[in-house]
Amino acid sequence: MPTLPDHVKSIVAEIETDIGESAQENGGGAAGNGRSDGIEHAVRDILTEIGEDPDREGLRRTPDRVHRMYHELTAGYHVDPDRLINGAVFSVDYSEMVVVKGIEFYSLCEHHLLPFFGTAAVGYLPRDRVIGLSKIPRIVEMYARRLQVQERLTQEVADFLMERIEPLGVGVVIEAQHLCTAMRGVRKGGATMVTSAVLGQFRRSQRTREEFLSHLERGDKSR
Repeated sequence: MPTLPDHVKSIVAEIETDIGESAQENGGGAAGNGRSDGIEHAVRDILTEIGEDPDREGLRRTPDRVHRMYHELTAGYHVDPDRLINGAVFSVDYSEMVVVKGIEFYSLCEHHLLPFFGTAAVGYLPRDRVIGLSKIPRIVEMYARRLQVQERLTQEVADFLMERIEPLGVGVVIEAQHLCTAMRGVRKGGATMVTSAVLGQFRRSQRTREEFLSHLERGDKSR
């Protein structure tokens, strides 16, 4: 694992741990405070290529700022899934659907390195085990803070839950706006992309899918 600046280690620790926990209690975050100037050199080259002067006052610190920003926005690569879960899977005599919705996220499209952002809804049918409520938004955050496409982000969240808590089924729906569509190309601001991933009982049973979607629709009608 590469060494990380302190501000990135704090983001990794924030995703991995609950409020009140410490990174030390959970085995520590990524160690080290190494630094590479590769991103800064690349940003200077880009500024020069587009006709700017990277040494003028307003741009002098831009390469460093971009360096720090990209490390922050891709901190999910360094999150340890075991520390994120931290044993928060509990045996519970409960077999009805669990749904967490309205999970805000921000990610970077891997095609143009422009943001896409929106909300995720995650549902699962427990098989005698449930996961701590705060862990589901953290799972979304772990995968969102990487270079992504929305389809893969949706599938990764579903696969992770299916593997870690072995429920009867999982459903994930993500709705997002992409700045690569709004700012360039067709330039259609306000266009929304919706993706879904359904596993296990959510895939096999239309009734289960409909129940999941009904929970999401109730949220929309209350706005």
